[in-house]
Amino acid sequence: MSKRWNRRPDGSNWGEFGDDDQRGRMNLLTDERRLRALKEAKTGRAFCLAHPLDRPGGNVLNPNRYPPVFHPVMRDGQVYFNLPFEKVDPRFTDVGSDEAVMLYTQYATHWDGFPHKGSQFDADGDGVAENVFYNGFHIVDRAGRGTQGELGAVALGIQGMAETGVQGRGVLIDLRRRYGDERVEVGYAELEKVMQSDGVKVEKGDIVCVHTGLGQLIRDADGRLDPSIRTRCAVLDGYDKRLLEWIADSGLAAIACDNLAVERSSTLGADPRLPHRGPALPLHEHCLFKLGIHLGELWYLTELAAWLREHRRSRFLLTAPPLRLPGAAGSPVTPVATV
Repeated sequence: MSKRWNRRPDGSNWGEFGDDDQRGRMNLLTDERRLRALKEAKTGRAFCLAHPLDRPGGNVLNPNRYPPVFHPVMRDGQVYFNLPFEKVDPRFTDVGSDEAVMLYTQYATHWDGFPHKGSQFDADGDGVAENVFYNGFHIVDRAGRGTQGELGAVALGIQGMAETGVQGRGVLIDLRRRYGDERVEVGYAELEKVMQSDGVKVEKGDIVCVHTGLGQLIRDADGRLDPSIRTRCAVLDGYDKRLLEWIADSGLAAIACDNLAVERSSTLGADPRLPHRGPALPLHEHCLFKLGIHLGELWYLTELAAWLREHRRSRFLLTAPPLRLPGAAGSPVTPVATV
């Protein structure tokens, strides 16, 4: 496959891992870094960092996404759930169940894949901006019918992330400890203060997990969210240039957060600081489109944060592969932190 771009966006790393790369900074999860991460598992205790797939509950956080819906699977004309197999053959004593699920891949705890956010950019230098995604790829469906096909994206699908195993060293930054549950937009200056205060260091290939406390508010609401939750807890400031530079320079492999969008959500409308035509989610554009950094959203980090704080640690072994679903722009994930 030949290179698809003659120009690349300012601040991007297109081509760093090869002209045809579709894995981005997941390439940094090398054998050596996985071995390094394994050394962070000192007690064997594991934390599940996922909400149930029917949480947050309703669609208060995002009006375009809905909880899972179960559908029946039929077997020999009967609903295949709690089905005695003797109805098929009197010799059988088995009782079987199966189901189908209509699933919004980014409703609960999930990874954003690279097709989730691209940009209108003139990558081929012809003077006309096209819909372009990480490393200059154009998104077409399996029949090659255009920029957003009904069958999913051929290039950059979440399956590429799954194939890496997504196992490495997690590093937790605890914003809730400093800011509580109030809405604060955290730029690099604030983030650096938190990291220095807590002795947190981020190195190349680390997966950064940001604890804001919104995941705990979701748990406490038990599926009955108040609309005020949309403007609670800290968010990273996607307009802070120093923060974006730190993300690029640190060499982090991915960012996961326990809030809706890592940064201020576009479902709240345009940020009033946007003075001109530009991205609704600048941190998403910076990470997914320019740098090949996957973003995790709606994780549950409060119990892990409490344990790490009690034991004066910030690092752990993180295992978090998405579903190996070809063509998907995102995927549910059940991350596991082993300390």
